[in-house]
Amino acid sequence: MPELPEVAALAAFLRDRLSGRVVARVDVAAISVLKTFDPPPTALHGLTVTDVARHGKFLDLDVDGLHLVVHLARAGWLRWSDALSPTPLKPGKGPIALRVHLDNGAGFDLTEAGTQKRLAAYIVRDPVEVPGVARLGLDPLSGELTVEALAALLAGTKAQLKGVLTDQTLLAGIGNAYSDEILHAAVVEQLGGAAARAEGLAAADLKDSKRGGMRVHGRTGEACPVCGDTVREVSFADSSLQYCATCQTGGKPLADRRLSRLLK
Repeated sequence: MPELPEVAALAAFLRDRLSGRVVARVDVAAISVLKTFDPPPTALHGLTVTDVARHGKFLDLDVDGLHLVVHLARAGWLRWSDALSPTPLKPGKGPIALRVHLDNGAGFDLTEAGTQKRLAAYIVRDPVEVPGVARLGLDPLSGELTVEALAALLAGTKAQLKGVLTDQTLLAGIGNAYSDEILHAAVVEQLGGAAARAEGLAAADLKDSKRGGMRVHGRTGEACPVCGDTVREVSFADSSLQYCATCQTGGKPLADRRLSRLLK
């Protein structure tokens, strides 16, 4: 899933290529991707992109006062092309859910792999009309996240720290992967470093940059780069947690409830 550093880099990538360009056409190939109906996609036709912003893990394209807001979810991605095919998309065929054509022939596709269709696009007059944007908490890369602000967030909840880090109403933009990395590094600067690595990269290179910078997430069975212990995993219903027992839990492995049920 793209998280804050990748979405921030995507916003910068798109800002460089979209600002000042006119939207020629918007094709919707998967009706499930569009979460709003008023304004319709055709309302964007002929309007100019004036800015691209980020709200947590949401991309926000400002198109002459209308906003195309996108959440890539778990398996979504944005694929840029300097020369899009002018052929209309066939509904329900392939991974492309939505395509935006520009006046110069360039544009991008929103794609989604797998069967869980969670990729979401909203066309709104104000980004806060998107429920997920309206609920967002503090941005970790903003000046608002001070030691005092984080202490206040932690004091107001009894949830586990990983749950706090991934709760978008508390902290906007951190997901499963970077929460593992933050817990391992024990410093929020992990996000700043990831954002710096991603800055300036093309959209097609962002996924590899994210994977290459991970210390523990997605590295079950490998050696911890800090102490050499084996990276372990705890599985949940629709996600997993990777950690180093030596660095993080005093050498004690965490209980894996799914595995425990299998062994009963």
